[in-house]
Amino acid sequence: MTNTLRDRVLTAVAATGVVFEAMDCDPDLADTATFCAHYDIPLDHSANAIMLASKRPAGLYAVFLVLATTRLDVNGMGRKLMDVKKVSFAPSDVTARETGMVIGGVTPFGLPQDLHVYVDGAIVERSWVIVGGGTRDLKLKIDPTVFTYMENVTVVADLARPAESL
Repeated sequence: MTNTLRDRVLTAVAATGVVFEAMDCDPDLADTATFCAHYDIPLDHSANAIMLASKRPAGLYAVFLVLATTRLDVNGMGRKLMDVKKVSFAPSDVTARETGMVIGGVTPFGLPQDLHVYVDGAIVERSWVIVGGGTRDLKLKIDPTVFTYMENVTVVADLARPAESL
């Protein structure tokens, strides 16, 4: 499964035409803070993909991409954008089922077409950003302007808040 997933993600990112670098990493170091410390990547250039699941009504999902130095406003912006009454972080098994990817590797590239992605506007202001590669042993260094023209992706100003404000 991993090679197929890796190929699917790399094919999807290549199809965008964006310049990117595939970065192999130790899967035990894939969690953002550990990865950034080990590979000398600034936290404000690393983005986390978070999947939310609706509770009322149940069965709706979306992926949110925010900088590692920020926190997703789940009950404010997340709930509003998904147009649901109640939302929470998707459990890891649901994330794997809906994305085909594992926690620590979820990426906006190669997701199912019906899964919408919301990207915090602060990400596209960076000259480059690190995102997951679908698996815990791959990260992607990309030009984040790609998110402004990808299908099923919406860039949203103020999607996340600085971590210290929560």
